[in-house]
This record gives sequence, structure tokens and C-alpha cells, in this order.
Amino acid sequence: MSDNSTGPIRRRKLSDEVLERLLTLIRSGQLQPGDQLPPERELMASYGVGRPAVREAMQQLASMGMITINHGERARVSEVTIQSMIAHFDNTARFLLDESTENIDHLKQARLFFETGMVRMAAERAGEADIARLQALIDEMQQSEHGEAFIERDMAFHHAIAKLSGNPIFAATAYAMLHWLKDYHTGIVSFRGAEDVSIREHQRIAERLAAHDADGAEQAMRDHLTRASERYRLRSESS
Repeated sequence: MSDNSTGPIRRRKLSDEVLERLLTLIRSGQLQPGDQLPPERELMASYGVGRPAVREAMQQLASMGMITINHGERARVSEVTIQSMIAHFDNTARFLLDESTENIDHLKQARLFFETGMVRMAAERAGEADIARLQALIDEMQQSEHGEAFIERDMAFHHAIAKLSGNPIFAATAYAMLHWLKDYHTGIVSFRGAEDVSIREHQRIAERLAAHDADGAEQAMRDHLTRASERYRLRSESS
């Protein structure tokens, strides 16, 4: 038998027991976002453990994004959302991107996979107001011409499509990937000298979404992201 009913009983660390009890308080709603956790001494007395076990459990909760610890104050329960979950491993993601250009290539592949799938969903869901919002962003791209404002509108266009998927995990993940790519290689997202091409490609995507053409929207997005990556590669090699 391989289930948990057999085999030796492993002793758990005291801090793990404290962690589980605190998580139970949060999951059950006895501790709500914004609430302060009980003082260390109270937890020590209640659970019959020493200060190291309590502090280790608290640090684990903080590393999970479940609580916020500020110097001189009692820890508070954090509000956990999809966005905060994605943001919580932001530093780890940036470390991996720093370590290897191969990881950046993997990130570009992931973006292509995500965005071509999300734009299909957006084609099914987009209403008149959604298309108007996308068109407004394209108009703002034209007005901004280049620079940071252009890039912000470019990214906002892609994020708006991600939100149209109706899946907050998709939207948060797409937002994070866009910002990682921008911070490490702005040219992957947008670069000077190709604004007119980028605007035409965005316009084509918006037209296919307005027509509720999932296949056409996917192809337009694939063409846009593939050409953007290729332009960036050629520009990098020439420089």
C-alpha cells in the first residue's frame, strides 16, 4: 500500500504546526485581510511553543504573501488576489531572466502561446464598448508617436485583450509577462522606427476582434508577435 495510512509517522516541526493553525484561522475567516495577528506571546502561550517556532511560522506566511510584517508593528493579514499571487514571485522571475537569455526566449514563447489563445477567447466575447476601448488605445498610440507613452498604450492594448478572456489568471499572467519583457528588453515590446508597422498590426487585430473572427484574430496576433520578435532580433544583431 502506498497511501498515507501506512509507513512511519514523521514528526513535524513545531513551526509547521503553528503555520497550519494560523492558515486555518485565515482560511476560516476568523482572521480577515487587514486584521492583526495575535501578539507573539499570546501565540506562544496558546500553542505551547517557543518564540522561534512562532517567528519561523510567521516568516513562512510572509513568504507566501499571506501576511505583511512591518518593523515595530504586529503582522497583518494580506488580501490575497490573483494579481498579488503573480506579483509575489516577481523577484524570482526577474532573477531567472537575469541568469539566462534562454529564459527570455522561453518567456517570448510563453507570451505567444498565451496571447494567441486569449485573443481567440476575446473574439468570442468582445462587445462594441470593448472594441471602442481597443480603438481608443490605437488612436492614442498614433498620437504619442514613440517613446514611453507609445509603449504604455501598446501594452495596455494587449492587457485589454487579456482581460477580455474573462479569466483573471490569464490577465494577471499576461500583464506580468509584458512588464518582464519591457523591463529586460523594451525592444521586444516596441521599439522606435517600427511604430507605423505596430499600429497597422494592432489595427488588424482589432478588426478581426470586431468581426468575431477567432481564426483571423489568432493569425493577426501570431503575425504581430512573431514579426515583433524577428524585428528585435535583426535590430539586435545589426547593433
